[in-house]
Amino acid sequence: VLLATSLKETRPAEERVGSSFGTALAGYRFLMGDRNFLGLVAIAGFGIASFFVYLSSSSFILIDHYGLSPSVYSVFFSINAVAFIGMSQMTGLLAERFGLRRVVRVAVTGYASTMVVLLAIMATGVDRLDVMAALLFVGYGFLGLVIPTTSVLAMEEHGEIAGTASALMGTLHFAIGALAMGVAGVFFDGTPLPMVAGITLCAVISFTLAKVTLGRSREAVEAPAE
Repeated sequence: VLLATSLKETRPAEERVGSSFGTALAGYRFLMGDRNFLGLVAIAGFGIASFFVYLSSSSFILIDHYGLSPSVYSVFFSINAVAFIGMSQMTGLLAERFGLRRVVRVAVTGYASTMVVLLAIMATGVDRLDVMAALLFVGYGFLGLVIPTTSVLAMEEHGEIAGTASALMGTLHFAIGALAMGVAGVFFDGTPLPMVAGITLCAVISFTLAKVTLGRSREAVEAPAE
């Protein structure tokens, strides 16, 4: 209520877009037809989904399977948050030096590769908390670079309907995450393997979407110059 009644519009009057239910629907329809926007949103969406899978299963695995106390679990959980948030603070610097698309490509490749390595190790029967903790820390560091950069790329061409684009992006992110949690929950058996498999699957899907989406957007940008 406070936002609706007290937050003033900051855009100049000549740049404002009329707001109504009809214009909102038109904006959503336009965005749903933009494959580049949807691809970028899905890259981040499956990255977020991988974290949701971890979020939904980690307490049971770390406390019941590995025997951590609730207080130690909270520390363990916060370490991954430090990796994610810490690396996300580097996105501006890295993007300025290397470009957003290159940062996304490298980060999503690093994330998927790290999770594949973790899954391969655990699939061989190695069930060690220190190994899982180390690779999750590295993986979520990479993920901290993926989500902010893809969000910027998704929004950069839709400044005139930024609110609509942001709302749709957030909705799709959480919808993908909720779906992933539901699917992962079906396979939960109290061991880390199903959780790691779910995280890895989401990471690989994100990597595949990045290959397709960023390749397509690069061609679209470079084509006029030929």
